[in-house]
Amino acid sequence: MSNRPIESYGIIGDLHTAALVNREGSIDWLCLPRFDSGACFAALVGHNDHGHWQIHPAGEVLDSHHRYLERSLVLTTYFETATGVVRLIDFMPPRNSHPTVHRIVEGVKGQVEMEMVMKVRFDYGKSVPWVRRNGDQLIMVLGPNSLLVGSTMKLSGKDFSTRASFTVGEGERHSVSMVYYDSTGPLPHLHDPSEALEACLSFWHGYMRHCTENCAEYQEVVERSIITLKALTYGPTGGIVAAPTTSLPEEIGGVRNWDYRYCWLRDAAFTLNALLVDGFEREASAWVKWLLRAASGDPTQLQIMYGIGGERLIPEYTLNWLPGYLGSAPVRVGNAASEQFQLDVYGELMDAFYRFQTSGVEPLEEFWPLLTAVIEYVEGRWNEPDEGIWEVRGPRRHFTYSKVMAWVVFDRAVKLIQNYGAPGPLERWTKVREEIRESVLAKGFHQGVGTFVQDYDSDRLDASLLRLSLVGFIDAKDPRMVATVEAIDQRLSSGGLVKRYETTDADADGLPGQEGVFLACSFWLVDNLVFQGRFQEAKSRFDGLLSLGNELGLFSEEYDPETHRMLGNFPQALTHVGLINTARYLVENAPAELFPRGRKPARRLGRSAKIPSA
Repeated sequence: MSNRPIESYGIIGDLHTAALVNREGSIDWLCLPRFDSGACFAALVGHNDHGHWQIHPAGEVLDSHHRYLERSLVLTTYFETATGVVRLIDFMPPRNSHPTVHRIVEGVKGQVEMEMVMKVRFDYGKSVPWVRRNGDQLIMVLGPNSLLVGSTMKLSGKDFSTRASFTVGEGERHSVSMVYYDSTGPLPHLHDPSEALEACLSFWHGYMRHCTENCAEYQEVVERSIITLKALTYGPTGGIVAAPTTSLPEEIGGVRNWDYRYCWLRDAAFTLNALLVDGFEREASAWVKWLLRAASGDPTQLQIMYGIGGERLIPEYTLNWLPGYLGSAPVRVGNAASEQFQLDVYGELMDAFYRFQTSGVEPLEEFWPLLTAVIEYVEGRWNEPDEGIWEVRGPRRHFTYSKVMAWVVFDRAVKLIQNYGAPGPLERWTKVREEIRESVLAKGFHQGVGTFVQDYDSDRLDASLLRLSLVGFIDAKDPRMVATVEAIDQRLSSGGLVKRYETTDADADGLPGQEGVFLACSFWLVDNLVFQGRFQEAKSRFDGLLSLGNELGLFSEEYDPETHRMLGNFPQALTHVGLINTARYLVENAPAELFPRGRKPARRLGRSAKIPSA
C-alpha cells in the first residue's frame, strides 16, 4: 500500500478537480471530471494497482524536490541523477472544455534515462478500462468514462498499464497529455502542451494581480495559500471544497477517515472572509450566488454542507476494496455529517454576509430574505443541543461555541439593521442576543475551572473556544478569555500545537482512537496572543507553525508532533485560511520593528484585519 508521506505531495488543478503529485513524479489521486467524482488514480488510499501515473528516472535518484512556478499552480519536480538533472512540469489548464493533465519532461543537465507507467483504474481503483489505439494516440474507455492519451514518446502496453522508456538530454522536451471526455461524445482535441503551459501561467498571473495583500516576510506563503484556496474552488458554481481528498486519516491505522470533497458552509464562509480582505470579491460574489441556489426552497432546511453543485443528498458508504492510507480503513465516500444539526454554522453564515455587506460585495436586499428566515429559525432553536463544530457522532450537547455563534447571528442582524437599514424587529432580536450572551456567561463559563468549557454539562476544554474573542463575543484581554487561552495552551497543546478537544474520555466524541493536533486551532491560539498584545510570542509561534508546511507551503488538516508527519485530508482549506488570517493579524497589529520588510497598509471600512467589537 502507499506509504508516501502526505507532505511529499503537491497539488495541481483546473478549478473543477485536482490531482496530487508526489516527489517521485507519481500522480496518486485524481477524480474525474470533478472533485467528488470517482478516482481514476487512487493509489493514495490503496496500492499502485489501484491507479497511479508515474514519470521518473529509470536509475537511482540522488535528490528530488518540488517547486511551483512563481504565483501559479504549475508544479515542477526536479530529479538529480548521476548522469544529469531533469525537470517534470505538471499542470491542468483552468478548464473551459475537457479536463486535461499535461506532463512535460525537460532536460536541465546531462542525459537521463526516463520511464513512465500509467495505470488507469476507474471507480476508485476498482475497474480496468479497455484500451485501443487511435493512430498515435490511445483511447481508454469504461462505461461513460473515456481518456484520450497522446505523447511525443512511443507508448506501449504491459500488465494492464501504459508504459514508455525514453532519454532526455539538456534542452530537450518530451510530453504526454491525458484528456477526459464522455464516451458518448465526440473525440476531444489534445492541445499542444507548451502552448497550454503559457496559457496556464498567464491565467494564474492574471488571477494573482487581484491580490492586495502585503504581509511582509509572510507574503510568499500567504500567496501560496490564496492560490491553494482558488484551486479548491469549483468554477461552475463557486462552491469551495474543504479538501480535494477523502479518508486521509486523522490517526494512522484508525477509523477517523472522512470525505472532505464537499462544501461546508462554515469552511466556505471562513475562506471567503479571508479572500474578501485580499481583494478577491469576485470569488465572494460567486459563493453568495452558490449559497442562494443551494438554500433555495425552505431556508430552515439549510444544511451544514452540500455537494459542490449544491446537492443535498451526500450518502456515506465505504469502499471495501481499498486498504486505506497506511492501512487506515475504512475509505469513505460521502459524508453523513450532512444530516447533522450544527448551530454554529448559522453564525458563520451571518458573519460572512455581514462582511459582504461592509465590503460592498453584494447588495443587502439580495440576500436579506434568506437571512431573515435563518435568523427566525435560529431564534426558535438556539437553546437546543447540537452536534457542534467538530461533528461529534455521539449525543447532542449544549456546546458553548455553538451558543456563541448563535449570539453572532443576532449580533450581526442587529448591526445590519442599525448600520445599514435592514428591515427587522430590532428590539426583539437585541433581546435574544442578550439572552444568549447571559446563557453563555452563566453556563459556558465554569466557575470551578475558571475557564470557558466545551459544553454546559462538562468541565472539558475545546479549542473552538479560542474563537470567542475572534468573533467579538468577548475581548481577548478579558481575564476569563486570558484564563481560557492559558488553559487550552497547557492542556490541549503540545509544543504550541493545539488539539481540538480532549479525546481521552470514552464519551468525548463517540469515536475510538486519537487524532493529531488541529492546525487551524493552532493558528487561532496565535491570533489570541496577537490581540492580547503578546506580539513577539505570537510571531515565534507563527513561525514555528509555518515550518510544519511542506516545501511547497501546503498544509494538511492535522499534524502528529511525535512522528512529525501530516495527518488528515490535504491540502486543507481551513488550515490555509487560518494561516492567511494569522499573518494578516500579526503584521497589521504588531509593532513595525518586528517586520523590517514592511507592513500592510490601512484599509477602508470592513476590510481591516481588526476583530469585531463585542
